Amino acid sequence: MTASLDEHRQARIDLAASFRWFARLDMHESIANHMSVAVSEDGSRFLINPCRLHFSRVTAGGLLLLDAHDPTTLDQPDAPDPTAWYLHARLHAALPQARCIMHLHSKHATALACLADSTMPPIDMNTARFFGRVVIDDGFAGMALSDKEGDRQAALMTEGKTVLLMANHGVLVIGPTVADAFDELYYFERAAETLMTCYATGRKLRVMPDEVALLTERQWRGYGRFAADHLDNVKAILDAEEPSYRD
Repeated sequence: MTASLDEHRQARIDLAASFRWFARLDMHESIANHMSVAVSEDGSRFLINPCRLHFSRVTAGGLLLLDAHDPTTLDQPDAPDPTAWYLHARLHAALPQARCIMHLHSKHATALACLADSTMPPIDMNTARFFGRVVIDDGFAGMALSDKEGDRQAALMTEGKTVLLMANHGVLVIGPTVADAFDELYYFERAAETLMTCYATGRKLRVMPDEVALLTERQWRGYGRFAADHLDNVKAILDAEEPSYRD
């Protein structure tokens, strides 16, 4: 299931950089969590991190190349983490437009997912970015260890939704590129941090009107190469300080 760095080189480099940067931001969790990027038109072939490898050690050439339609995947010597397989394989198979899928248990997004009301009201530019784009999955029933669970979560990602806030669990985002998903996940965590900080004061939130939130969400979507430039800057820093991510 492994392949050379030359195969899907840019996708490998971009995804490896994302792993390294989320480790730096302390958004990883031990040797858990997973991120993937589709490399076939139908989304069925995708790259994903090896089983139980710390984010700070992920390399472009070490990413696994999997086929969502291969029933023998978990029986192979270099099998991915089972929860990664059941979740990402089913989502990539069902959502070919979701080229990149990132799932983390980052601190503030997970804290938000543990509240009885996990909605994200628009209280600043970052929270407004996600106005109308978040699905709250309140069907947690243990670890995702079946195709059925992956299919259930894929069905929740209807048109226009880019964030799946998994109650009692964590967060998952989808994007048309690695850069888009990376930027989306980064900003969702920042938005959740702002919201949880405000909740901690015990004071009333200053929630913007829906029309202002809608305008701000549209403005974010039309903000040019912002996501690509974000990841390009991350790669430039990594190239200078830990270029081994490209190996």
